[in-house]
Amino acid sequence: MTVHHDTPYASASVRWLTLLSICVATFLMPLSMSAVNVALPAIAADLNADAVLVSWIPTMNLLGAIALQLPAGRIADMVGRKKVFLAGLLLFSLSSFAVTLINHIYWLLLMRLLQGIAGAMVFGTGMAIVSQVFAQHGRGMALGLTSTSVYLGLTCGPPIGGWLTEWWDWHAVFLAPLPLAILCAVLVAIHVRETERLQDEKLDWIGSLLFIAASSLFFVGLSGLPALSGGVLAGCGLLLLAGFVYQQEHSPYPLIRLRRMVQNQVFFRSIQASFFMYAANYPLQFMLSLYLQYIRELSPAEAGQLMLLQAMMMAVLAPIAGRLSDHFDPRIPATLGCLLFASGFMVLALLDQDSSMTQVVIALLVMGTGFGLFSSPNNNGALSVVPTDRLSIASSLLNISRTMGNMLGMAVVVFLFNLMIGNAQLVPEQYPALMQLLQIAFALCGGYALMAAWRSWSRGKVR
Repeated sequence: MTVHHDTPYASASVRWLTLLSICVATFLMPLSMSAVNVALPAIAADLNADAVLVSWIPTMNLLGAIALQLPAGRIADMVGRKKVFLAGLLLFSLSSFAVTLINHIYWLLLMRLLQGIAGAMVFGTGMAIVSQVFAQHGRGMALGLTSTSVYLGLTCGPPIGGWLTEWWDWHAVFLAPLPLAILCAVLVAIHVRETERLQDEKLDWIGSLLFIAASSLFFVGLSGLPALSGGVLAGCGLLLLAGFVYQQEHSPYPLIRLRRMVQNQVFFRSIQASFFMYAANYPLQFMLSLYLQYIRELSPAEAGQLMLLQAMMMAVLAPIAGRLSDHFDPRIPATLGCLLFASGFMVLALLDQDSSMTQVVIALLVMGTGFGLFSSPNNNGALSVVPTDRLSIASSLLNISRTMGNMLGMAVVVFLFNLMIGNAQLVPEQYPALMQLLQIAFALCGGYALMAAWRSWSRGKVR
């Protein structure tokens, strides 16, 4: 595949202000996500939600993100990345404010769905903007700093969520990011230039609707297993997904050119590695929050502070790993990161009610190191083989792999809750079953990370 690079950002100051604008937004989204995870017990108590509904709070965010990711990326390439980016920020702000007006778990789940859609619009365009701006000026380092902003959001989220939940209530967790969202919108409006539109192409509405329906049905069905209705919905989702693949091969303006993507080994296996790593990573904070607060009886603030460790390591190492991937083959640090991440999960799988907190600390430090080594090199390797006029859709595909991985990881956890606990409240009588569930889930996540290591190494050399 021939790669073309535009260089409209000749000024270093403009490049860095653009990067700052994107980093504020990519800090904001994970900040909100990780803060909400720590507030889950308080939300469950206030809204009288059972264990399955509580597990849907982080899951609904994923559903919105996965269903709209491809259409959002395609629209961004057509009408301009800046417009879609700003629209995502606006939707996120409005849905966060609306949480203060609700008093039922189902309305909260709807707002989380809208926040997921907003995240698809922001992440599907943000990484594409950074990749284009820094195409010839240290892209790996810039992507590493973007990843660092994500991890800083993850780092700040748990303690902020814990403090706000204890000192005010859980509604404050949704309100706190709003000032940053306004600041980010101002920075983007001033410093980010609009990308050139693809005037000769149109949005594939049939493909978009097929993808939204297929991903939604499969996700909801997977989360509803082992019930028969869950299996039926998941099967319908797979049938629609097959129809989407067929339709894309015959559409004059497809969302993605599947055959070309599969033939591009570096890009295709990079998104596979991303899929498995995020399947392992996304349920981690949810599961640790339950372990630390229910089984070990830590406060929300104490649990959040302990979960800082992983994100801190990720934040420190991501720009370093990105810089290394500008000079060395990206698959080397990325694969090493996958293996370290898997080893951390094996340590967590050995936890029980009486384990030392040192065991948790060691696991989180190792896992933070592993994910910090993986993320930036993997993204740099994938985007370095994509033409500039397809960066938004390529960025969206990377985010789809991340979100589908998140979806798989969280859906399996929801399935385990349905199977082992059901609709019961998480009271002390349920703690032995909860501990067994967490041990199984940690072991499964370690297996996902090993799969990611295999796909990362087998992509071959980028340079």
